[in-house]
Amino acid sequence: MFGRYITKSPDETKELASKFTKDISQRDVIALIGDLGTGKTAFTQGFAKAIGVQESVGSPTFKLISEYQGVSFSLYHIDCYRLKNVQQFINIGGEEYIVSANGVTIIEWADIIEEILPDDTIKIHFKRIFDDLNHREIIVS
Repeated sequence: MFGRYITKSPDETKELASKFTKDISQRDVIALIGDLGTGKTAFTQGFAKAIGVQESVGSPTFKLISEYQGVSFSLYHIDCYRLKNVQQFINIGGEEYIVSANGVTIIEWADIIEEILPDDTIKIHFKRIFDDLNHREIIVS
């Protein structure tokens, strides 16, 4: 699971996320870090589909937190894009959703709240490869 990956389309990013679910268990926290349009939401969509989420998964930018039910566990999708700092996240009670006993948490723009993430958070960095606008470098650590 850990390492460097290159995807050549949003579908390949979703496929990578699907494979990723085999190594994930409840209570895991996945921090997605990268610029706009680098594949964070596509990754989350592929992950959600692989765990059996039936609903359409979009960017929760205007909701901050979305909850989806998979076959075996829930998915908590958090998007910190509109937050200025970690204190705003704490003020709305967001830290309650970081670690869930019955689910996995995926956080887009996680670098904004990095200081309160658990030490064992799985960090995934997304970067556009400029020779081809559809290619992405994805580093999992």
